[in-house]
Amino acid sequence: MAAPSPTDRHSRKFLGRLSLPERRFVADALRAETVGGVLLLVAAIAALLWANIPALADSYAGVRSFHIGPASLGLDLSLQHWAADGLLAIFFFVAGIELKRELVAGDLRDPKAAALPVIAALCGMAVPALVYVLVNAIGGGSMGGWAVPTATDIAFALAVLAVIGTSLPSALRAFLLTLAVVDDLFAIMIIAVFFTSGIDFLALGGAVVGLVLFWFLLRKGVRGWYVYIPLALVIWGLMYNSGVHATIAGVAMGLMLRCSRKEGERTSPGEHIEHLVRPVSAGLAVPLFALLSAGVSLSDKSIAQVFTRPETLGVVLGLVVGKAVGIFGGTWLAARFTRAELNEDLAWPDVLAVASLAGIGFTVSLLIGELAFTGDQTLTDEVKAAVLFGSLIAAVVAGVMLKLRNRTYRELTEDEERDEDRDGIPDIYEQDKPEYHLRMAKIYEERAAEHRRKAETAAAAALEAATGSSAEGDRPA
Repeated sequence: MAAPSPTDRHSRKFLGRLSLPERRFVADALRAETVGGVLLLVAAIAALLWANIPALADSYAGVRSFHIGPASLGLDLSLQHWAADGLLAIFFFVAGIELKRELVAGDLRDPKAAALPVIAALCGMAVPALVYVLVNAIGGGSMGGWAVPTATDIAFALAVLAVIGTSLPSALRAFLLTLAVVDDLFAIMIIAVFFTSGIDFLALGGAVVGLVLFWFLLRKGVRGWYVYIPLALVIWGLMYNSGVHATIAGVAMGLMLRCSRKEGERTSPGEHIEHLVRPVSAGLAVPLFALLSAGVSLSDKSIAQVFTRPETLGVVLGLVVGKAVGIFGGTWLAARFTRAELNEDLAWPDVLAVASLAGIGFTVSLLIGELAFTGDQTLTDEVKAAVLFGSLIAAVVAGVMLKLRNRTYRELTEDEERDEDRDGIPDIYEQDKPEYHLRMAKIYEERAAEHRRKAETAAAAALEAATGSSAEGDRPA
């Protein structure tokens, strides 16, 4: 996203054109996330209906609390627990691969280019946490939920884009994806550091040994799902029993995959596995988690609590105000001090719209909400409701801002995708290639010849019609 400026070799372009391979990767990744986001949206709505229709509410509670699993292995868990600790491990496995790829082949590989999105993401986590702390310090609420509004849900954000029909240019989409990847990294660190208690060092040691074996097999080039899936399940089970949140196992294994391409490889092993696992994560794991976690009671009293109780109000304001202010402010300051110039096709209100869109925090926010208020089911449900309302408000605000610029986005996207010579590569990436201009010259020559033929045919037809009319006029009555 950072390219040298033609006018100043010391300045860099922010939100400039992506390289063609990066653009294709971003497009493929976001396409899967968009589909998953729509499924996530459907699952969240289904959960809310299931939990709030009186005739069905009891069955929803019964399904969530239904226990299954081997008790002898410490895995006799409720379905809701399996979703949060098991299914989300798949989600974080994909997040680990994304992070590894960004570090070795994406925007984060260059420290100068990485500085801006990383600073933006950090500010986009710090300011919401600060907003939560201030609200609860003034209102006398619990500080335990400070991390809830810090997360961004890329799938839900893209689902909102799909619903409102806004076509963001690839640079803005890549910026949003990079923000979400860095966001996931720090969310993982928050979960590991602040929501781990009572560590079983024997189980943790076993998990570490399993991870070392996983790494060793990868480095030796051992292949076969029948080797890695059983090993991954063992690592996950040991990590869960150690007291460290089990999703950390998924992240660790994702980071171990090789995401750089060797000579002759079309895709790296990490990219290949991500391509296989992402649909499972986005299309199954995350929607099921939403179905089992997003069902909260939305009575008049609970809705009023969202906007009056300090814990829930802190979450709403953190997502709506904190995220927008943090990401936009961090981006503006980083651009100013690194002398990065904003792409001339875009404007700072576009960055503010994306920052507001990042206020949609769902999957990880719900997970942290459950971890932060374990043992207080009423407050947990109210915090989940606050996440839903905060995300909804952020989506509406971002949607309005994006709609105001939709025409500009559509024109930029059409320019990015135009392929008049039909060689499979957008024309914008071939402006410095002589063979492209020769192909276009041939195409225009053929079109000009076709138009000349059509002009000659039309002229002949007009002359024939005129001659026929003249002959009829000279005929005696």
